[in-house]
Amino acid sequence: MSTVIQNVEVSKLVQARHNLVKAAKGTGEVISNYANVMCATFNVMTTNGELMTPWFELKGKAKAGVKAERESFKAEMLGAGFEQGTIDVYWQRVKEASGYVTSGNRVKGSNSVDDKTLTELKTIINRIFKAEESGEDCKSSDVKAQLIEAFEILGGDVDNLG
Repeated sequence: MSTVIQNVEVSKLVQARHNLVKAAKGTGEVISNYANVMCATFNVMTTNGELMTPWFELKGKAKAGVKAERESFKAEMLGAGFEQGTIDVYWQRVKEASGYVTSGNRVKGSNSVDDKTLTELKTIINRIFKAEESGEDCKSSDVKAQLIEAFEILGGDVDNLG
């Protein structure tokens, strides 16, 4: 059974979608503008105009203005009916638009297959050593020498095992 949507409802739907897309697109611009003003207001610059400390990394007394602005931001968002989770997400977006890199997006060493394999081999070999030390009889002990050899081939230091 198919449902027929009346033309009036379709035009309302199209307009509602258009409004949502327009507002969503504008959100990025508004966040970027707010972030730029936050940077201009609170970033610590050298006399040559080079960035010394971004506003989101300020500590102690230097952070007082940022804290006050955060509280004003929170109060205004609460007044507009937003909940704390939404407020935190928007504040995070402002920080990111200001140059902040979230911990999940920071580079943490190498992510190459060989480096990951080396790390995992070390974990596996150490697990076998620990099992043997506790008197456990495991089939893994039979291939321990080959695992250590692979560990060395990938650049691992055998002296760091165990």
